[in-house]
Amino acid sequence: MKFKFLYLFLFVCSISIGQNNIVSEEILIKNDSIELPGTLTFFEENTPLIIWVHGSGNIDRNGNQGAIIKANYIKQFRDSINKQGIAFFSYDKRTSNPKNFKFLKGILYEDLVNDAKKVISHFKNDNRFSEIILIGHSQGSLTALLASKNTGKYISIAGPGISIDKTIIEQITKQSAELGSTTIAHFKELFETGTIKKVHPFLVSIFAKQNLPFILNWAKYNPAEEIKKITIPTLIINGTKDIQVKVEDAQALHKALPSSELVIIENMNHVLKHLEKDADNMNSYYSADFPLSTELITTIANFIKN
Repeated sequence: MKFKFLYLFLFVCSISIGQNNIVSEEILIKNDSIELPGTLTFFEENTPLIIWVHGSGNIDRNGNQGAIIKANYIKQFRDSINKQGIAFFSYDKRTSNPKNFKFLKGILYEDLVNDAKKVISHFKNDNRFSEIILIGHSQGSLTALLASKNTGKYISIAGPGISIDKTIIEQITKQSAELGSTTIAHFKELFETGTIKKVHPFLVSIFAKQNLPFILNWAKYNPAEEIKKITIPTLIINGTKDIQVKVEDAQALHKALPSSELVIIENMNHVLKHLEKDADNMNSYYSADFPLSTELITTIANFIKN
């Protein structure tokens, strides 16, 4: 049997903020050879701890991707939620850490779920915090849901309400009905044979051969079905200016779990920024200058504390 071991490296520092001292710890968690370095911040012990689970892409602990996506939304969230007396931990997704690149061949969606479980396992053994709350953003909504065992509360932000194949089909069909039909055929062939012999040139970025095992593994899960299995307090959030995940997705998740709390935040987009102008939507992905939604912070803080 193959065992997975957890290795930890800890560095602690104290940063003065006003009259309060915030503790900031750099923690390295390993899932076999995969390194998941992250940052833990809190003002005092015996407080709730949020663990953030990323969306798709090579996202780091602060909500940035490479040299292009510089929204910094997770860092903004960290700073805001800490002020509410809530501890926060986020880690570099395995796909954002160059040290992991040589180990990513053959990566499956469930590997991301196992990464989240490793992080949860570490903090379950840390008695400084009163409970663990999982926040899953975008793709991470389902990832956190599947990893939520042994946690106290679950929060979905901008989480799709349908499986990834249906999401991709919807998105492509909006751009081109013809390409949408081709996408449907590609998924049919993938599900039946495990591969796609000839990919449409315009769809290669999605259906590249190295991506197929990951997509096939991911498509096994329907979020609206998986959320029915959850028994802990659940909050579902979406923004009205989200151009990636629709409000209807949040409503579908809430319908599947009527005991959940549903909050739709006006003028919040996918990277959690409050926008007055639609024209700023894409610009907010490339700059940290746009403010985080204050309603998001208030909503989550109230849910955790009540």
